[in-house]
Amino acid sequence: VQLQASGGGLVQAGGSLRLSCLASGNIFSINDMGWYRQAPGKQRELVATITSGGNTNYVDSVKGRFTISRDNAKNTVHLQMNSLKPEDTAVYYCYADIITNWNTRRNYWGQGTLVTVSS
Repeated sequence: VQLQASGGGLVQAGGSLRLSCLASGNIFSINDMGWYRQAPGKQRELVATITSGGNTNYVDSVKGRFTISRDNAKNTVHLQMNSLKPEDTAVYYCYADIITNWNTRRNYWGQGTLVTVSS
């Protein structure tokens, strides 16, 4: 099983980016999916999560600006980021709580994608 994240880049404050993450491999089912981020010198922070049923949760600092969504048929999760601020600059990591075809279950992580917001 592997997760492949994409969509990071450099954007000016007030701009938008869309992150995507594709899970592939011997996947039986996926429970929660989500995104963490880690800014330089700071601890990793949970940004947003989405359940298999579509229930979402966000850290307060991104509410109203970020939207998490998923396509269960394609094993993908997206993070639409609008009204970006310099403090959103971080490496963003996707994760997925996956049950494999061998009936094992754990969180899998993407490789991280850098988002840089200039002022």
